[in-house]
Amino acid sequence: MRRANQIVAEVLQLMRERVAPGVTTAELDELAEAVIRGHDAIPSFKGYPPGSANPFPASICASVNDELVHGIPGPRVLQEGDIISVDVGAILDGYHGDAAVTLPVGQINAQVQKLMEVTEGSLYAGIAAARAGSRTGDISVAIQSYVEGRGYNVVREYTGHGIGREMHEDPQVPNYGKPGTGPQLRKGMTVALEPMVLAGDSCVRVLDDHWTVVSCDRNLTAHFEHTIAVTDGDADILSRL
Repeated sequence: MRRANQIVAEVLQLMRERVAPGVTTAELDELAEAVIRGHDAIPSFKGYPPGSANPFPASICASVNDELVHGIPGPRVLQEGDIISVDVGAILDGYHGDAAVTLPVGQINAQVQKLMEVTEGSLYAGIAAARAGSRTGDISVAIQSYVEGRGYNVVREYTGHGIGREMHEDPQVPNYGKPGTGPQLRKGMTVALEPMVLAGDSCVRVLDDHWTVVSCDRNLTAHFEHTIAVTDGDADILSRL
């Protein structure tokens, strides 16, 4: 698990270096796939889910501005002032890694910067609540309270999740909830926490490509994710370099 997640972390570091005005999301996807396959790993997202009528066609999710998650890379050219959420998955020796970041494209204004900071802060609030003996609801409410207390909204339809030999395993970890509810966390569990935050209303919809999730009011969105291992103390962040 750690090795798969370190590949993901390496890809995200490369994305930090390469995201810039004038770059296309397809170019970012090509770079990411080259790194993943260069480690003899497999992109988790490409062709997912197997047997689907509309499998995901790329190695990363590249979601720009009002696109919350699952954006499909293509010819779109990034513009100064955009933000892009890059979600990466990799399979190595049968184990999955999964993480995401939202990155600025050139210079962004203070309001957009705050959205990104709040979303990332909520991820670490959730991680801080994840330890053996606590429950998934403790993570959920930590994320929700952090986000809503700063004037933003969390998505309701998409969640964090267990991860291991499958990309999506139990338990689900919503970004909203009540303390003391949900499955209990055990030492050694591996979970992907991923706050998805909207600057406007929490309503989202899926575009005709069957994948891209956008905010209904077309306000900006952000997404951060880490895969962690639960311990008796602070969680071990597997997808951090």
